[in-house]
Amino acid sequence: MAKLTAGRRPTRQIHVGSVAVGGDAPVSVQSMTTTKTADVDATLSQIYALAAAGADIVRCTCNEQEAAEGLAHIVPRSPVPIVADVHFHHEMALAALEAGVHGLRLNPGNLRKADEIRLVASEARDRGIPIRIGVNAGSLHPELYKRYGGATPEALVESARMELALFAEVGFEDVKISVKASSVPLMIESYRLASEAFDHPLHLGVTEAGPPPAGLVKGTAGIATLLAEGIG
Repeated sequence: MAKLTAGRRPTRQIHVGSVAVGGDAPVSVQSMTTTKTADVDATLSQIYALAAAGADIVRCTCNEQEAAEGLAHIVPRSPVPIVADVHFHHEMALAALEAGVHGLRLNPGNLRKADEIRLVASEARDRGIPIRIGVNAGSLHPELYKRYGGATPEALVESARMELALFAEVGFEDVKISVKASSVPLMIESYRLASEAFDHPLHLGVTEAGPPPAGLVKGTAGIATLLAEGIG
């Protein structure tokens, strides 16, 4: 039978809790809860269901203080590592770290102040917690959108590069990167470019893929194509 995949492209390896990501580690699966994180029981119920379905890591939103307080109760009871999804307020990232999460996701298009980003990276460094630079075509920094004439693969990769530079200023390298888009062709080209630009692990995903069956088709088309090329 013909080989269906290319050799896997080498990357650094990081750890999200007990789960190795990148390097020679198996491809890990991450999903996200849809509950209010402050609702501890409902969120844990979803986490257990996702873990039973095969999720290795689960992401929960941390968009308010009540969510951070919920995470403090969720993390010790979760069967899998928990990543906090932070968008606009660096204080929520700091609160999530204090709650004991195993990883952070920061969106460079929404959290833009360099001093705040460096502060979060410094705290994550001191705690040994990785950060995903979660670039999203739909929330690209306006300056990059203008410079590149839209949300192009080059613009998405440059957004990640700029965030990495801020992390490097405080000696933080425990990073994985995503360059998501709702357009599958844009997503594929962005990840191809990112795989050439970075040696960090790449977190694959199609943003706003939607519910099944359309969401399954979009997600599979994008992710499977890249995995077959040894990316991710």
